[in-house]
Amino acid sequence: MENLDLQIMADGKGYLDRECPSAECGFKFKVLLADWTGKLKDQEVHCPQCGHTSAYGNWFTTEQVEEIRDRAMQRLASMVRQSLAGAAADFNRRQYNNPFVKMSISVRGPSATFLLPIPAMEEMQQVIARTECATSYAVVGSAFFCPCCGHNSAEETFDNSLANIVGMVRNLSIIKEAVSAVSTDEAENTCRSLLEKGLSDCVVTMQRFCEVTYAGLSNAKKAPFNAFQKLDVGGDLWREVFGTSYSDWLEEHEIERLTVFFQRRHLLQHTEGMVDEKYISKTGDNTYREGQRIVVRENDVLELLGYIKTIKERIVRQL
Repeated sequence: MENLDLQIMADGKGYLDRECPSAECGFKFKVLLADWTGKLKDQEVHCPQCGHTSAYGNWFTTEQVEEIRDRAMQRLASMVRQSLAGAAADFNRRQYNNPFVKMSISVRGPSATFLLPIPAMEEMQQVIARTECATSYAVVGSAFFCPCCGHNSAEETFDNSLANIVGMVRNLSIIKEAVSAVSTDEAENTCRSLLEKGLSDCVVTMQRFCEVTYAGLSNAKKAPFNAFQKLDVGGDLWREVFGTSYSDWLEEHEIERLTVFFQRRHLLQHTEGMVDEKYISKTGDNTYREGQRIVVRENDVLELLGYIKTIKERIVRQL
């Protein structure tokens, strides 16, 4: 049996294409070739997107597998042709010189194949160098886990999430224009939904960062469920461990706006955005009456994003 040796090329920066083998994920990423054949060789690898772990040999991309299959079939066809051509030549040599009957066999088919290296995908813009294990990898979009050590950084996840929200807001006009080509009504509804999701994502991003960071503190008690969805409860927890809290990190008017945005997110989650008496009581927001529906603007999302970014930076300083 003949072994088929195929070289998979790295891209121009020396990164090798990989793909998560989980059927639920399939995330494509790149790992520096030297790290892949060195640090990660023969160990379990982690998907940067979903955290799925699998053996070293299971991370070929779909395109690489298809290319390997195609080239294997080409090689097999070439080997069969060469075998048949040899048999035909042997048969032809054994024929007697008969002036009345002449028999010969010829073989037609693809010529010998040349196994060129499998090309790489285009380079990915976001390159990450993990400090914990000094592994370099590249992704499109967000990455939450290191392929080598599996480390998940709450701070990095926070930054990635905020970058995605900012990207959504900045590209909203492009999205609206694209969807308008199909339906102007659909375009309006899509942009409204994206902005409402952006507001909710800001709150969830802050909540997740606070939960993970707080749980890692040696002097922290067990936090109540969803404590950091509530500014008063979460604020008290930070004051207990740091001696300072949201009211020390933000101006008074910023705290008021932060409260409004958190409560509007609560409306989106529980009342489809419809204003109730409890919202007005908690926020003092007189721009709406009970029974109205809140409107989320681009500036609202960016304003909230600025507040939670400041909170995250102040927490990191205390660590």
